[in-house]
Amino acid sequence: MKRRLLATILSCIMITAYAGCGTAGVNERADSSQNEEGGFIPSEEVLNSSEVVISQEQDSEAEGGFDVSGIDTSEHVVITYLTIGDKPEGKAADRLRETMAELNEKLNDELNAELNIEFIEWDNYLSDYNKKLALKDGSVDLVGASTDWLEGWSNAKKGVFLPLSIGILEKYAPKTYGSVTSEHWDMCKYDGKIYFMPEDNYTQWTNHGFIYRKDFAKEAGLREGINSWEELTTYFWYVRNNHPELKCPWDSDGTNFDDMTQGWIQSHSDYVAIDGLGSAKLWCGTKEDPYTIHVPIMEDTDMFVEYASLMKKWDSMGVWTSNVMNNAGADNRKEYREGLVAAEEHHTQTFANLCSNNEENMIYKNNPEAESDFFYFGKETGNIVTDTITHGAMAVSAGSKNPERALMVYDMLRNDKACYSLICYGIEGISYVINEEGLRAKPEGFDAENDSVYSMTNFWWGRNDDLEIRDAEINWDIVDELYTTYDKKKIEYPYGQFVPDESEFEAKKEKCNEIYEKYMKEISYGKYDGTAEGAVSRLQSELALEGIDDVTMALQEQIDALYR
Repeated sequence: MKRRLLATILSCIMITAYAGCGTAGVNERADSSQNEEGGFIPSEEVLNSSEVVISQEQDSEAEGGFDVSGIDTSEHVVITYLTIGDKPEGKAADRLRETMAELNEKLNDELNAELNIEFIEWDNYLSDYNKKLALKDGSVDLVGASTDWLEGWSNAKKGVFLPLSIGILEKYAPKTYGSVTSEHWDMCKYDGKIYFMPEDNYTQWTNHGFIYRKDFAKEAGLREGINSWEELTTYFWYVRNNHPELKCPWDSDGTNFDDMTQGWIQSHSDYVAIDGLGSAKLWCGTKEDPYTIHVPIMEDTDMFVEYASLMKKWDSMGVWTSNVMNNAGADNRKEYREGLVAAEEHHTQTFANLCSNNEENMIYKNNPEAESDFFYFGKETGNIVTDTITHGAMAVSAGSKNPERALMVYDMLRNDKACYSLICYGIEGISYVINEEGLRAKPEGFDAENDSVYSMTNFWWGRNDDLEIRDAEINWDIVDELYTTYDKKKIEYPYGQFVPDESEFEAKKEKCNEIYEKYMKEISYGKYDGTAEGAVSRLQSELALEGIDDVTMALQEQIDALYR
């Protein structure tokens, strides 16, 4: 249930909770004190205020403006937002500047603030991102963050993010605070302190699988589509032998092995991977008992031998190119869009795009009979797990010189319809139009490379279904049907509050991940020497020697302390 604050109630709360503060300026911290990272924490009076607790339970549909009464916004500030993505250039940069000018006009009117975007480019993004955050030099205020792909918990422990109290959130980001349940705020805590504002009201599925040509599957006799890895093998065999016009069934660049391995595990067990312990996702619980830790590669030899055998078969069939291990120049998605290959391995959101008749997907223009479908991993077992709500989240830099105003800006970006549309879609009439069905369409003369603001701002940290405008080009009949299927099968990610203390085993954990990925890349592309049994046995032996059992025991102790 969404909790929102009535503007009148909020005003009363602020007056009560902050009585005596008067019109103290933001930098005077009248309601807060400095923490050791240079951030701010609320006074005990604010933390213990009964009004703060009561206000969480108030419901409202009010969509009024942002109440900044009692907050000094007399000084104009520039808030810098850090995101992952390549900086737009040329005409795209011009379009972004135009959009930001319009957005900043609104932010200036409401908050006497403006937003600047700083980009961490995709090349070497994680290392550069962490280095930037570690500076804490005041050059960044809002930080796009994630606990499962941007080392969010690790960075929280390092002190690069500002802890955010309930009192501070309620005062400076009241709409966001009121829309997030207390249970979800708990999932954003480390050591009892909130570090993230979660993207918890946005429908997104990033579970992986194979996108494939449904028309080809029907040709192969798979009238109901692909529903198992065995049928996927049948599909690849048929395409390889009956569509010589294709480059190959799947032109993998050799980097999909983690997704494939995890997909095989999902499809043949009820293991649930624990995020944040390496991309290999070695450690798991189960749907039945998520808090007993397992290492599938060490416990289910037969499952991995079967996988290794099948991948050797795929390799011999020619599913991918012979140089797949070093095929870095491949662009399989582009080739799929052009009808040059028959499959793409990625997640559901990618499928939503590839199954749709949009400008990029030339496959449907060239062949009106072409169709796309999705074999999602875990389909056989119903093993579907939602993303953690901090897969996309916003944090405040510990070095921010204006953390309160940063929160106010974020609150508007996430909750004000005009600001949300600008940061996500751009200027109406230039980057999008609303059609007769109320869907977001491309205006006449739209240039995808230069006018698509969504792919420039990369605002993946505060999207809000209440303000989303659906894309007119997406095949929502297919996508909604798939989402409904997921909703019936899904379980919530069970480890949202688990922040492992790796101080005693980090070196062993990293070595185990390194070994696993080395072997699993060879296994996943059928490029190992000898038998499948031998390849799996060698991997298990090396993991045992590196102390994987020690890591598992330490993780179990921490899981027990948190959840049992």
